[in-house]
Amino acid sequence: MSSKGPGLFSDIGKISRDILTKEYNSDQRFTISSSTNSGIDLNSTLLKSRGLSSGDVAAQINHNNKSLHFKLDTESSVLTTFTLIDFVPSAKAVASIRLPDYKSGKIEIQYLHDHAGFTTSVDLNRNPAIDLSATIGTPSIVFGAETTYSTSVGKFTKYNAGLCLKMLSSHASVILADKGDSMKVSYLRELEKLNGGALVGEISRKFSTNENTLTVGCSYVVDPRTTVKTKLNNHGNLGALLQHELTHKSFLTISGAFETKALENSPKFGFSLLLKP
Repeated sequence: MSSKGPGLFSDIGKISRDILTKEYNSDQRFTISSSTNSGIDLNSTLLKSRGLSSGDVAAQINHNNKSLHFKLDTESSVLTTFTLIDFVPSAKAVASIRLPDYKSGKIEIQYLHDHAGFTTSVDLNRNPAIDLSATIGTPSIVFGAETTYSTSVGKFTKYNAGLCLKMLSSHASVILADKGDSMKVSYLRELEKLNGGALVGEISRKFSTNENTLTVGCSYVVDPRTTVKTKLNNHGNLGALLQHELTHKSFLTISGAFETKALENSPKFGFSLLLKP
């Protein structure tokens, strides 16, 4: 399933969002991943977050355009996901359920076209929530919207809209969310001086509270195996991250968060280690 079109609504502003948020955490995570020649992927994860420890084991079976994923966690729940790609051209279907909660089932359909993208998902219970999103445009300019309709209350509970402009070395996006109560504007500029990294600026505004947040960040490619990221907002929250590829597809990620306006507060550190023999 591939397309040179506008993509999905969730892709609007994604590159900027990843630089400012992806991999930043204060948890400790250790993951071992392996794959077999027969198309089976295995993962085992240990996580310590806020003093609590948890873990999960997962397996994914891949065959042609189909995959079946199982994940068992320490809370004795089993997440099962079945994915079917190109069951019709440019379409993907995803069905999931988390047992023993039989009401957690969901089915999602995605469709990508050269000038449009569409997703719909429905909860598999008596009073389902129905999610819809759509985009139109080209790889250079995208308009999109998403909404959620709750059958239990008989009304739309969410509606967002977005716009994205993509140029050769820059991206700009605007997202209107929370039923029009918040707006997020971001701009990304790729720079050769950062060896393939980028600078990002983002302004978020909450209209009901007149609260504004300005965040700036950057990513810098130190070498082909090492990337450094940092971010700072107008509230004095500083974040930094280092990711290094130890061996092929094995990564060590270390991140930290600091409050520059409250130095008496202890900084928060997290790390993630993904090993793939």
